[in-house]
Amino acid sequence: MLERIRASIPALPPAEQRVARLLLSDARGFAGLPVGELAARSRVSKPTVVRFCRSIGYDGLADFKLKLAGSVNEGVPFVHRAVEEDDKPGDLVVKIVDNAVAALLRYRNAAASQAIDDAVTALTEAGRQGRRIEFYGVGNSGIVALDAQHKFFRLGVNSSAISDGHVQVMSATMLAPGDCAVLISNSGRSRDIIDIADIAHRKGATVIVLSASGSPLATLALGAPGHILLAVDHPEDADRYSPMVSRLLHLTVIDILATGVALRLGYAALRPALAEIKKNLRTRRYADGQRSIDDPDA
Repeated sequence: MLERIRASIPALPPAEQRVARLLLSDARGFAGLPVGELAARSRVSKPTVVRFCRSIGYDGLADFKLKLAGSVNEGVPFVHRAVEEDDKPGDLVVKIVDNAVAALLRYRNAAASQAIDDAVTALTEAGRQGRRIEFYGVGNSGIVALDAQHKFFRLGVNSSAISDGHVQVMSATMLAPGDCAVLISNSGRSRDIIDIADIAHRKGATVIVLSASGSPLATLALGAPGHILLAVDHPEDADRYSPMVSRLLHLTVIDILATGVALRLGYAALRPALAEIKKNLRTRRYADGQRSIDDPDA
């Protein structure tokens, strides 16, 4: 809801823009203030506050406040920020999907295309030269690293995913110039991953960081030559909620990188191998039409 309002500001009249900015500065406070107070703080008339609510698609101030209160709640700590304990399954579908879609759209609008290009260039060159591409992550970020390795090894590049702290240290120690170390961390505060960034940097590898901007890991990446920061920001508090949106965003960034590298390496050259992989995988579908895998038409 707040993302939609932020995106609609340029289309609003100047007076309604002031109401929108007041809302975005303190959404929870806005939901609890009477119309007179809202008008005074925005330096507009009371009817302008109501017009603002209607301009962004609500029946009036009361309807808008009701929806706003549900949008700015703190959710269920350690479960999901967008839901309430008494939500029905239908509510969960709407809230969780809307929350994910809003985060993806926000990332689309904020993504630094130059950083993406730099990362794709470094990964492509490493792939062409047969250098190592290592994906590092712990916990939920380790799952993203596994997905990254799954996407990249299909391109015929030398890639691996490592989530064990001791093995990460050994792997990073064996990196060399031309290799790429892709560090994935939702919080950007994992001691293991920060240590790996330092080791990889000292070994001369290109360090690509997926983390929230402003985190210790992101700050380290910005301050070191040879580092590429792919900032992935979201409203999820890593200390209070299970990482759901952040994981979807990281998986999306990995998908962007893998697609970019595939195109740079040359799709025409990759297509035969990718087609053969799909063909061989089809033979694993034992129940596909009840046909034997020995059937030449299967």
